[in-house]
Amino acid sequence: MASASALPHRTSTTGLGRRVAAGAAGGIAGGIVFGILMAMMGMLPVIASMVGSSSAVVGFGVHLMISVLIGLGLTVLFGDRFLTGYGRGALVGLGYGAIWWVLGPLMIMPVMMGMPLFAVDLTALMSLMGHLVYGVILGLVAVRVLTSRA
Repeated sequence: MASASALPHRTSTTGLGRRVAAGAAGGIAGGIVFGILMAMMGMLPVIASMVGSSSAVVGFGVHLMISVLIGLGLTVLFGDRFLTGYGRGALVGLGYGAIWWVLGPLMIMPVMMGMPLFAVDLTALMSLMGHLVYGVILGLVAVRVLTSRA
């Protein structure tokens, strides 16, 4: 059996703190832009209703918290493997945004609010656009934080 010192050492592994910072920064940046789009579409009160409010301000806060958590999911779990350059970060973010569009407004929110699953209408398509924009911004900002010199 090989000793621990004989095992290969991954020098490219980014520390957990850096991955958390990347997810938080990318989640906030993408969340702000997506939140502005949601405000323009009048969707923030719908998000607020998830916590029993109708306030757009509360909706924006809930949206930002969700944005950070989703950003952390990408960077903490996959930052070292998938967020290695800006082009790749944008593509991974685009795919990640699409996945969360299916999970969030097409599955999780309808279950929480007693609405039909997978209802794709104009509002859902606008939400897809927002999720894709969020994902690209998340990916680009995360790459910037992960690759910057500390």
